[in-house]
Amino acid sequence: QVQLVESGGGLVQAGGSLRLSCAASGRAFSTSAMGWFRQAPGKEREFVAGITWSADSTYYADSVKGRFTISRDNAKNTVYLQMNSLKPEDTAVYYCEAATSYRGSYVPVISYQYNYWGQGTQVTVSS
Repeated sequence: QVQLVESGGGLVQAGGSLRLSCAASGRAFSTSAMGWFRQAPGKEREFVAGITWSADSTYYADSVKGRFTISRDNAKNTVYLQMNSLKPEDTAVYYCEAATSYRGSYVPVISYQYNYWGQGTQVTVSS
């Protein structure tokens, strides 16, 4: 079992940066693929970025590629999402999610592949 708590959200102007953190507890974290998803008002939750348990592979949605970077520190049980060059369309609640069944070099990108998630953190980008 994995418990996840996101932090680092806030209000930022377009072009600015934020770094989200996800603190995890539970033995399964260090062997789980991790992902960030987001959900804007009136829209479905969408995949943003994912990373394998060993951090040897990452994957990004086209909309954030080149601007966002996902990383993890298994010694600290933490996953990060560095967000640069933020745009108003990045405004959403961001969720950290764990896919405990994926321990290889494959990065899951579909919501049902993840079985734990946190409460989310709000990111608002003003124009």
